[in-house]
Amino acid sequence: MPDSRLQQLGPDIWLVDGPVIKLYAIPFPTRMTVIRLANGDLFLHSPIEYSEELAAELQTLGKIKHLVSPNWIHYAYIQQWADACNGTIAWASPNVRKRAAQQKIHVVFDRDLADTPAPEWQAEIDQIIARGSKIHQEVVFFHKASRVLILTDLIENMHREKMPLWLRPFARMAGILAPNGKMPLDMWLSFSKGRKQLAAALQQMLDWNPTTVVLAHGDILQENVPQRLREGFRGLTPQH
Repeated sequence: MPDSRLQQLGPDIWLVDGPVIKLYAIPFPTRMTVIRLANGDLFLHSPIEYSEELAAELQTLGKIKHLVSPNWIHYAYIQQWADACNGTIAWASPNVRKRAAQQKIHVVFDRDLADTPAPEWQAEIDQIIARGSKIHQEVVFFHKASRVLILTDLIENMHREKMPLWLRPFARMAGILAPNGKMPLDMWLSFSKGRKQLAAALQQMLDWNPTTVVLAHGDILQENVPQRLREGFRGLTPQH
């Protein structure tokens, strides 16, 4: 087997970086988070493009079971995994079915994610839905054993040197450049009438007391995590 693509982040949690994809001509690095549950089932957060080699490597960890779309943008490869792996469950985030239909991408979702964790993982993973935007709702997960918080697009932290020259000034204005990446400006503006809901979600994230924050796009956060979360949410004041 070739060199492993799995990066172990803590007990029973791994990252797998995928190919760079383009959305509206903007290159985005991609990342999947894999959690092994106590019963041996694997929880695949934001599955990247399927390959037999990657599936075989994951199967050395456990049974590929839960295929999780954390938001309306991250779903495109779920059907590839569902078709290739028997007995999977595809989990839908808010509005993802509508988005997939608009994009003419065929995905069959079996279950819906909620503000509380599913029975299949509630002992090991907590979750909430970050609400307050008409455009973007995101399911946020917290893996208890590793104290890893898993975000998708709420914060981006990408490298300037990996972007085309024309994009760099726009990325700086959007606030998504490492090492101080934040919620993209356009997304932040979409929460303008729902800041209280977003602040409540941020408070829950801080209450979980994570030591690491995984991001789908860019460097993960592992130092001064509470401060970086507040900064990532553009100084929003957390509230219950």
